[in-house]
Amino acid sequence: MTVRAIAIALGFGLAFDSAVLMAEPIVARTLAAPDAPTPVASDVRLGGDDEQTRLVVDLSQKIDVAAFTLADPYRVVIDLPQVNFQLPPKSGEHGRGLVKAFRYGLIMQGGSRIVLDAKGPVRVDKAFVLAAAEGQPARLVIDLVATDRDSFLRDIALHDRAPRQSAASNKVSATPLEPSGDTRPLIVVDPGHGGIDSGTKSGSGQDEKDVVLSFGLMLRDRLEKTGKYRVAMTRSDDTFIPLNERVRFARAQNASLLISIHADSLPRGEGQAEGASIYTLSAHASDAEAARLAEVENKSDVIAGVDLSAEPNDVANILIDLAQRETKAFSLQFASAAVNELRPTTKLHLHPMKSAGFIVLKAPDVPSVLLELGYMSTKDDLKNLMSTEWRSRTADSLVHAVDAFFAPHMAGSTPGGN
Repeated sequence: MTVRAIAIALGFGLAFDSAVLMAEPIVARTLAAPDAPTPVASDVRLGGDDEQTRLVVDLSQKIDVAAFTLADPYRVVIDLPQVNFQLPPKSGEHGRGLVKAFRYGLIMQGGSRIVLDAKGPVRVDKAFVLAAAEGQPARLVIDLVATDRDSFLRDIALHDRAPRQSAASNKVSATPLEPSGDTRPLIVVDPGHGGIDSGTKSGSGQDEKDVVLSFGLMLRDRLEKTGKYRVAMTRSDDTFIPLNERVRFARAQNASLLISIHADSLPRGEGQAEGASIYTLSAHASDAEAARLAEVENKSDVIAGVDLSAEPNDVANILIDLAQRETKAFSLQFASAAVNELRPTTKLHLHPMKSAGFIVLKAPDVPSVLLELGYMSTKDDLKNLMSTEWRSRTADSLVHAVDAFFAPHMAGSTPGGN
């Protein structure tokens, strides 16, 4: 079936010309003025069936687009320049045809991404952008066709994806921030998620990535105000950072402590929980809830369409290095201090200290904890998370925990790499 026939079958009424029909099917490029405004995506729709499916996105201007596929799980990744997504609410939550669902957002400064979750192996038959014409907006068009797994994997192997992989993974600077002669402990504050990976969402629409960034920035400011510590952020804006890049960043800075900030949520029908928890790394989860949370948080890179097969062995097998008991002991020590300081001011989970196999905690030489501020699925917790007063009290309590953690070491060596 031709592209024109598919368009007619899907009822999109797209206008095609011979140049579009003969265009390169996977990558489409156009030149934009250096001072051109950020393109806006205003609408999106899916059409088709389990044999052929089309995605159409309305845009304010013509842009470059590149599409490729990833396996296990089956995904179609569409890389774009930075786009201002102003799509209708709940866009992407439900799929059609070959697509189960999709998500979109910033993947790096200057670059955005759409990730389609496919129901099975698919092939990108066409990927192009139509210029605005006859009162119609510019349109991004992605045509997918069903295929078998062997063909799917062959397509991946045949296409060199190195340039796409480098563009897909936003990297925080690995240059150490340590000023000459400054021996103050360096603390890495890691707001979870970001960009295309929004994390969990409250029933009233707040995204975890925004909540934890707001808290992380406050914690950074409070720590710096003491004058005792240097602080580095893995992200200070709505940017996606792969999990292993967060680990590499902390190690490159010779960090003395990493605090990863998150907010939990229980799926509807799985009961209700409340209060903050603090996690340390363990190969075996402390309980079923810890195992569930680690599984969810460790999917951030998959959500963003990152190809994990490219990770070097020293990262993939980093768990082996975690036999370093000193680092684990320091992590537990800080977690205990945090619980003690948070208890008088912050509602804690019934069992506030837990452990599980979180990727972001796997730096073998940096004491690391993951703080779940509360449950965005619980009314009272969400109210606290949105409260400036509550965030202020909680941030101050964490600063006190940091003070308690470093006090025995300030006169001598500090934990971690410093």
